[in-house]
Parts: sequence; structure tokens; C-alpha cells
Amino acid sequence: MPKFSDKVVLVTGGSTGIGQAATLAFAREGGRLVIASRSAGTALETVDMVRAAGGEATFVQTDVRLASDVEHLVRETVRIYGRLDCAVNNAGVEGEGVPLVDTTEEQWDSLIDTNLKGVWLCLKYQIGQMLGQGGGSIVNVSSVLGLVANRSSIYTASKHGVNGLTKSAALTYADKGIRVNAVCPGYIDTPMVVRAYANDPQARANAIARHPIGRLGTPSEIAEAILWLSSDDASFVTGHAMSVDGGFSAQ
Repeated sequence: MPKFSDKVVLVTGGSTGIGQAATLAFAREGGRLVIASRSAGTALETVDMVRAAGGEATFVQTDVRLASDVEHLVRETVRIYGRLDCAVNNAGVEGEGVPLVDTTEEQWDSLIDTNLKGVWLCLKYQIGQMLGQGGGSIVNVSSVLGLVANRSSIYTASKHGVNGLTKSAALTYADKGIRVNAVCPGYIDTPMVVRAYANDPQARANAIARHPIGRLGTPSEIAEAILWLSSDDASFVTGHAMSVDGGFSAQ
């Protein structure tokens, strides 16, 4: 029996990279998927990939920075499938690797609104739904920079904040049957990382060198960690920020 047979799974930022890999992995294990993204293009392609493999998926256009959008997303999930069993809060944007004094208020607002406020809004409405149905599991996609730091100060702050939210929510709702965990990827070979190093091969080589395992991670490797944290196999795990980083944070 597939581990997520007939379970309803919501993935934000589910159209590319880690989010897409998680979506396809949940579908492989029998989950019924709701994919949330700001843009329809790649999200609809991911829906088609799930359906072509015999799975079930729906796209709901969502900007996680907006409470009305997130509330609508959860409401639509329940309208379509009747419940919400698992959620993966993956939507996020990259930071700029510049010293703190050179960052702007606009950069702070833009990144924090997506990476931290967006996770808070998702937790607020997802947990609200799960409380009414007797439980569920949530995985927030954080970063190795939620465990350590680099010069990208706003991004680092946002991901430390995600880990803090994860632990607080886990403590608050553990006795309600709701588990909340985070996965903290190292540098993963996603479109975001490709963009970051497109014009700087040496920077990419430097990033690889930060991982004792000797390479970047793949989206599917993070997806498998998300699946485990979401599954009944991890039924005694909550409030955990799991590093999946090729040894980056162990140094």
C-alpha cells in the first residue's frame, strides 16, 4: 500500500525544484496533490506530469504573502478533496549575498514577506483546518542557513525564523495530533541555484566545496526527506529541523 494512499497533500511552491520533486514523490506514493504557486505555467506542467503518471493533482494560484490567498488555498483544498492531511511549505525566494549595511528596507520586506510571513500564514490556515479534522503533518522547507549563517543576512534571518516558527508550532499543537517539522537543505541543484551561479562558475565551485560530500544535492533527495517527515514512519518526530546538506552544517 502506498504510504500516502488517498491522503490530501498541499505543496506551496510546488511547480519547480524541491517543490516539484516533492509533488511527484507524494503522487508516486498515492497522495492527492494541490499545487500552489504564484504563476500558472510550470505549475500546470507539474499537474500534467502527475496526471500522466496516473496521479491526481490540482493547481491553485496563490501568493503566500497574502492572507486572503492562503486562506483561499486551504479552503479550495478542502472544497475539492474534503480535508488536508499533509502540507509542505516550500514557497520561497533567494537572498542577495551582500553585507548587511548594503541591504535595503525594500529587500528586507520582499524577502521576509515570502520566506517568513508566507510560512506563518500557511501554518495559520493549515493548522486551523487540521485542528478541526483531528490532526495532520506539516513540513516547512527551511535551509542550512537556518542552522548556520553566511553573508546573505536577510535570507539567513528568514530561515532561522522558519525554524523558530516550526518549533513553536510543534510545541503548541503536539497534543492535537499535528506534527510540524522542517527540512534544512544544503545547496541544491535547482533553478534558484542555477540562477545564482549562472555567471560565476567559481562561486558554484566554492559552494560545492562547502559540502564535505563533494557535490550539490538534488531535489529528489530533499523530497525523500520531506516524505519521511510527513509519513507515519516519523510519527514520534515533531519540532525537528532536519539537515539534509551533505555535511555542510557539521563543519
